[in-house]
Amino acid sequence: MKRQEAVLDIQVMHRKGMSQRKIAKTLGISRVTVKKYVENPALVFEARPSVQRTSQLDAYAENIRVWLKEDPFYSARWIFDRLAPLGFSGSYEIVKRKVHELKSAQQQIAYMRFETDPGLQAQVDFGEFVVDHANGEFTKYYVFCMILGYSRKLYAEIIEHCDLPSFLDCHIHAFEYFGGVPNEILYDRMKNVYIGKIAGKDKFNDSLVGFAVHYGFKPMVAPAYAAWVKGKVERPYRYIRENFWRGYAFSLLETAQKDLLAWLKAKENRVHGTTQEVVWKRFEREKPFLSELPATHVDTSYRILREVRKDCTVSFEQNQYVLPHHFVRRPVVLRVKDDTMRIFSDDQLLVTYLIPVNKGNLVQKPEFYEALKQDREMAERKYGHSHFHKGRAKHTISPCVPRYEMDVQARSIKVYEECVA
Repeated sequence: MKRQEAVLDIQVMHRKGMSQRKIAKTLGISRVTVKKYVENPALVFEARPSVQRTSQLDAYAENIRVWLKEDPFYSARWIFDRLAPLGFSGSYEIVKRKVHELKSAQQQIAYMRFETDPGLQAQVDFGEFVVDHANGEFTKYYVFCMILGYSRKLYAEIIEHCDLPSFLDCHIHAFEYFGGVPNEILYDRMKNVYIGKIAGKDKFNDSLVGFAVHYGFKPMVAPAYAAWVKGKVERPYRYIRENFWRGYAFSLLETAQKDLLAWLKAKENRVHGTTQEVVWKRFEREKPFLSELPATHVDTSYRILREVRKDCTVSFEQNQYVLPHHFVRRPVVLRVKDDTMRIFSDDQLLVTYLIPVNKGNLVQKPEFYEALKQDREMAERKYGHSHFHKGRAKHTISPCVPRYEMDVQARSIKVYEECVA
């Protein structure tokens, strides 16, 4: 019987005139307990004195703490097996409860909630979304998300390839969608962004750094294994997946992108669960704090440095591309995006090629080799003067006396006539 309920029963029976002996017999408790609460009912609200119980494990508690500090993933069974040689004779269950208690205390982690100022920060991430086909096959797509930290205005884009040009293009589309650029963008440690720490400083991809300089934002990287730092952009993925993507059907990627943006626009009328404000109204306060878009877009294609070989070609992914012969032994930059390659020498565009689907091709413009054939100066360097005097014999002087002595025997014409006969 619970303590307070028992005291109430004692008080009720006592007011009815029952003796303490009868109350104790009826409730199954001692007369001393009945007498105590009849004389002083307020004792029920006083805390009972705690009883410090001893355990066989008390002498080994410090050993367990040291082991768990060395490696918090040591199991209770591992610790129990090492306590036995030290003289512990208790059960495994006692050790398991103690290990659970100590691990729970060590794993208590508190996070400080923070909100960003208007225009200060956006968060970016990629997520994988899958389309199931009727024949059992599936297609994998990627969804790029950028969310403004203050207003929670969200931009998302469905793409087919998780490569750097697509990644940077999504940034441009997001900036245009917001009508401005945040002061900083927080990323996960994805390969498209983060190289690692060099001399104690975060090192970002050179293409991303150039892109950030052009648009005027500071790239930042979240700490390793700290998903809560990017919580603002992590949660929208579940939101999009469960509320837009699940059960959605489409035939063209362009249609899916239009539908996604229309759905996001409609959801800006909702009251956000964290800010407790309508998203679009909060964004109206944030928009003036975003930096203006630059007048020109940056080129987001891949940049590959090559040197033109003496056969007037550069190689890329097992294909050869012909360039004007004047650029032999000079460095050029290949700008590759989708199925197109543009080749530059400094700021001069030399040629634009479509990249073949298969490998082992010589991709060329016929006029490049034709110009090489017509270049007399180049031919002089390769073949010398004789190249232009084909068919003429070299002028030589024959010696007056033969260099070698010859055994010459004169024969009469009759000898040959006899042979014929």
